[in-house]
Amino acid sequence: MAIAFLITVLLSPIFIPFLRRLKFGQSIREEGPKSHMKKMGTPTMGGVMILLSVTITTLIMTSKLSTGSLNFEVVVLLLVLLGYGLLGFLDDFIKVVLKRNLGLTSRQKMLGQIVIAIIFYIILRQHDFSTVIHIPGTDLSWDLGWGYAILIIFMLVGASNAVNLTDGLDGLLAGTAAIAFGAFGILAWYGIPQFEITIFSLAVVGSLLGFLVFNAHPAKVFMGDTGSLALGGAIAAVAILTKLEVLLIIIGGVFVLETLSVIIQVISFKTTGKRVFKMSPLHHHYELMGWSEWRVVSTFWLVGLIFAALGIYIEVWIL
Repeated sequence: MAIAFLITVLLSPIFIPFLRRLKFGQSIREEGPKSHMKKMGTPTMGGVMILLSVTITTLIMTSKLSTGSLNFEVVVLLLVLLGYGLLGFLDDFIKVVLKRNLGLTSRQKMLGQIVIAIIFYIILRQHDFSTVIHIPGTDLSWDLGWGYAILIIFMLVGASNAVNLTDGLDGLLAGTAAIAFGAFGILAWYGIPQFEITIFSLAVVGSLLGFLVFNAHPAKVFMGDTGSLALGGAIAAVAILTKLEVLLIIIGGVFVLETLSVIIQVISFKTTGKRVFKMSPLHHHYELMGWSEWRVVSTFWLVGLIFAALGIYIEVWIL
């Protein structure tokens, strides 16, 4: 975690001016909160720093565990992280360089997310990965068989989009994602330790804390879809590899709430013509209620911490 933190902190003062010189500035949606217009031009695509930091740290630390080839868990985790990161990079590139504010079309993005999820599933099945899921806090379990492939696609695509929705305020995603990955890092180490997954998860935590130094309000850089899509796919992959698929709903509770707010808003507006929230995702609702950006972010961090603690409690103490 310390290594990843240092890499990100040392890389940022070099990379941020580089992004500024390339004019890789954030574009702001006109339908978003008007207060966000002042963020126009802030360097984005900072997720590249997170990906580099996590990858370097994971490879360095896991290489010390064995002298043989890379553990398959490390391979698939980096595959998902970098695969979704590349997808996000293309989306950001189209937005900031080609000046097409919406980036990749929803169909293009969805196709890319599904293809990476299918590759992830194929690699798991080649290693006889269990298709059984367990219900946390109970003795209940089900073998999904071929249905596990559908679950994996749903989790990776859903998590990457949910985390992407959460990236809307300075430091919001960096903080909530660091908390969630920290919880999974603890659970990967607990019981029969999965050291590679623990290392990867804590490397993500360290890189996000390092990124937060420059991303906290007022942000000097944004991670963009390069970072948010990668983090979403990676946290789903961690949940799958640790066989804590269901627990992702609890530990990633903030991301779930953000997604539900968008779904509820769309359904309500299309069926009744009325909006349940002042604006979705949920963090914008509180902004428009008059909360300061820092108050919204710190409150969501606290909620994320509660969800993470609840997830750990269910898995460790109840069982």
